Amino acid sequence: MQAIVQRYHAWTKGLAEAGHLLMGEKLRDAAGTVLRGVGGSMSATDGPFAETKEIIGGFWLIQADDLDHAVRLMSGCPHLESTGSLEVREIEELD
Repeated sequence: MQAIVQRYHAWTKGLAEAGHLLMGEKLRDAAGTVLRGVGGSMSATDGPFAETKEIIGGFWLIQADDLDHAVRLMSGCPHLESTGSLEVREIEELD
């Protein structure tokens, strides 16, 4: 497990040294709260739970020229060495 963590640290350090990493954090394993709009009001329930099919374990906020560049930067992530998946999305800046 330590070797896997070291690969993540090395990869993340490479992003930072190249000037592409703005921030990144691991999310706590404990459940949080899921908020939903329901008929004009809000519903709060426990979750998400680790048993769900897809779970967000953390994030990297990177600086890239465009979506294709971001995909190339993320393609070296150790998470993709197994059956892991990553979601790459652009931020839409609001005025």
